[in-house]
Amino acid sequence: MSGGYLGEAGRLIIETILGLYLLCILLRFMFQLFRADFRNPISQFLVTITNPPLKLLRRIIPGFGGIDVASLVLAFIVAGIKLYLISILFGGVPNAAGVAILAVAEILKMLVYIILIAIIIRIILSWVQPQGSHNPLVSLLYSITEPVMAPARRIIPALGGLDLSPILVLLVLQVILILVVAPIADFGATMLRSSG
Repeated sequence: MSGGYLGEAGRLIIETILGLYLLCILLRFMFQLFRADFRNPISQFLVTITNPPLKLLRRIIPGFGGIDVASLVLAFIVAGIKLYLISILFGGVPNAAGVAILAVAEILKMLVYIILIAIIIRIILSWVQPQGSHNPLVSLLYSITEPVMAPARRIIPALGGLDLSPILVLLVLQVILILVVAPIADFGATMLRSSG
C-alpha cells in the first residue's frame, strides 16, 4: 500500500492514534517533572492510560535525578513505531538510525509545542477567567508554564501591571524549534531517505 488514498488514510489513522498517545505520555512526563497535582482529574486520566506500559518499563529503567526516564523511553518507542509504520506504509524500508533521530526530533518538537500552547491558553484564560475561580486545567497550566515563565519574569519585569515575560518565552521557544529541532529533523529525514 504505497501512497494514494489508502496510504493517506492509513497515515491519518496512525498519526492520530499514536500521536495522541505520545502526547499523553509527554504530558504525564511534564506533570511529573514540574510536580503538578496528580489528584487532578486530567492527571488521573493520563496515569490510567499510560500506566500499563510504564509499569513494565520501570522494572528495567529507573528514574534519574527526578526525571522519569521510563516515560521518555516509552515516548521514544511510540514515536519510533509511528514513524516506522508511516514509512512502511509508503513503500519505504526505514533506516533505523533515521527513525531514531526523527523520533527524538518529534519528541522535542512536541515538548516545545506543549509549553507554547499552554502559555497561549494561560494568557487567554488570564483575560477571561474570573479572579479566584478554581479550574483543574488552569492549575495544570500553571504547573507546566511557571518554571519557564518565572526566569523570564526576572529578565523582563512587569511594566505598568502588564506581564511581558510570555513574549520572551514564546520567542525563545520558536528559536529552539528553528535552531535545535528543525536541524535534528532534517538530519533524520536525510538518513531515512538515504536508506532507500
